[in-house]
Amino acid sequence: MSQELPEAKPENTPEAAAAENAAPAPDTMPSTEELLRQAELAAQEHHDAWLRAKAETENIRKRAVTDVANAHKYAVEGFAAELLAVKDSLEAALAVETATVDSLKSGVELTLKQLSAAFAKFNLVDVNPVGEKFDPHRHQAISMVPADAAPNTVVSVLQKGYVLNDRVVRPAMVVVAKAADA
Repeated sequence: MSQELPEAKPENTPEAAAAENAAPAPDTMPSTEELLRQAELAAQEHHDAWLRAKAETENIRKRAVTDVANAHKYAVEGFAAELLAVKDSLEAALAVETATVDSLKSGVELTLKQLSAAFAKFNLVDVNPVGEKFDPHRHQAISMVPADAAPNTVVSVLQKGYVLNDRVVRPAMVVVAKAADA
């Protein structure tokens, strides 16, 4: 008895490769476990990104708080540096033992010039409102007097006011003309 063996097909032949390419393998749906694993990985990535963003936001907030605190703390640093020259001049004037009235006067005038320059550099402007209409936002009326000026006009200034960048630092203390009695 002789047994016939089926004819063997070589698998590396071009015909076999063409047959495999002609019928592509059907796409299989990933298993539920695989889908769950992928979703958990994606969730972990998103959670990590969220934690990093949260930490970065907290760092920015802390940095901003520090910057604001430093801005408040050192806001007058430039102004203080300008005033040091004024203080030095006053101390130098007091250090002179044989000062004359004229030398003291000229020294005070120069010191006032230094102080005025420091005020101008930082937009600190004096308010001397003689002849202007009374403004309760910029002036403080001390009294009212009869005068030839129009009613509610500043007649005299007892103490100058000061304005820093359009904000009143100190209102001018003034005497105001009152309306003539009828």
